[in-house]
Amino acid sequence: MNEDVMTGFGGKQAWLAIAGRDQVAVIAALGLRDLGPVRWRDGLDLAHLTGDRVAVTPPLPGARDTSWVLVAGRWLLNPGPDVVALSGVLETEVQYFATHRVTELHRWQRAVKGDLVRAFGYVGQTGEVTSWFGEPGPAEREAGLPGELDPETSVLVSERDVFRVAGAWSIDPTTLTGLPPGPLRIGAAD
Repeated sequence: MNEDVMTGFGGKQAWLAIAGRDQVAVIAALGLRDLGPVRWRDGLDLAHLTGDRVAVTPPLPGARDTSWVLVAGRWLLNPGPDVVALSGVLETEVQYFATHRVTELHRWQRAVKGDLVRAFGYVGQTGEVTSWFGEPGPAEREAGLPGELDPETSVLVSERDVFRVAGAWSIDPTTLTGLPPGPLRIGAAD
């Protein structure tokens, strides 16, 4: 019971996936204080239940044979980070995901070295597409998105679709449960 193992996350949550290997650089680029290492379950609970903390994973193997540092927490939910600026500062690919099943809010963004590649936002409660930039890739098409946004076409996206896109682009964070852990760190907004 005291053994520390990775714990998956995702529902009612926002997270970043950042290509690279440096947790401390990610925390600094987000303008956060590094509070140090923490057990996985404790860190994810803290990030989910507070509005000023995030949990930062060690680099994890993911899509495209790339290592991804995941940053999770409610602090990322509203209004969400500037992924374009962050990707420019870190000179790498940065992805943002958010899902909240109560309002059926689902978002994802992808930026590479300061350039926005793709953005999608949807609020199921109203059926409104709140953001659309770039062309959907294969994972998004499998989730049911049309090739281009057309006012006559309805869009229906679920929480599971967000995880599917995350898995294709970087890492589906719901799949981490039970894996041997690396050091999870906590970052705090001032």
